[in-house]
Amino acid sequence: MTRKNMMAGNWKMNKTVAEAVVLTQDISNQYDPRWEDVDVVLCPPFVDLKPAKTVLDFDKVKISVGAQDVHWEPEGAYTGEISVPMLKEIGCDFCIIGHSERRTLFGETDEMVNKKAKALIAGGIAPIVCVGESLAVRDAGETEEYVCAQVRAAFAGIDAVEAKDAVVAYEPIWAIGTGRTATPEQAQEVCAAVRATLADLFGDETAQGMRVLYGGSMKPENVDGLICQPDIDGGLIGGAALKASSFKQLVEACL
Repeated sequence: MTRKNMMAGNWKMNKTVAEAVVLTQDISNQYDPRWEDVDVVLCPPFVDLKPAKTVLDFDKVKISVGAQDVHWEPEGAYTGEISVPMLKEIGCDFCIIGHSERRTLFGETDEMVNKKAKALIAGGIAPIVCVGESLAVRDAGETEEYVCAQVRAAFAGIDAVEAKDAVVAYEPIWAIGTGRTATPEQAQEVCAAVRATLADLFGDETAQGMRVLYGGSMKPENVDGLICQPDIDGGLIGGAALKASSFKQLVEACL
């Protein structure tokens, strides 16, 4: 089964509204009709989602917006949180959940990730589920066991029909923002294990249709070796997504 590659830019806590409009416009100006063969997604901070979406809609380019997080309840007394209906109204097609920064800095658990995945799927937004190991876990030789347990926890209680549009992003924690990158062989090994876990959960046909991304210091200099791996279907990009020129190179590496 041929899967459509994806390049998703996680802007993290960067760009004011004015800066986000400029970056979105710069990316839109680079747009090439060939990009339709890739799912291109911009994931700016919450305050930038609507301005970015407005630019993309005005320019009529096929680039999606995605959020960086969400709460699982549709509304209520959850000060500072954002709900699925709010993201849906803006026009988000995707939402990142379970990023290692959310897990390590803000105490997000596997159970919370699972609740968010269910809420997003029910609301018609595709989750981008992040999984990944620390350097200590890798050095202990427990990477696949650890990462695949995260995958199982994230999709607990979700069936194959519900899961088919979800995306999994493998991001080794030791390679996020450090400049270190898993070798293509290391990344492929874990992404293959992720897909095997998805096949165990949902059947081989569904697993073969789901995208598995690599994140962790992917940049123009190393993208070719990663994207050619059979179980890597694109990237979840941090720093290289904050410049239109480098993000363009990453998108076009998928063509």
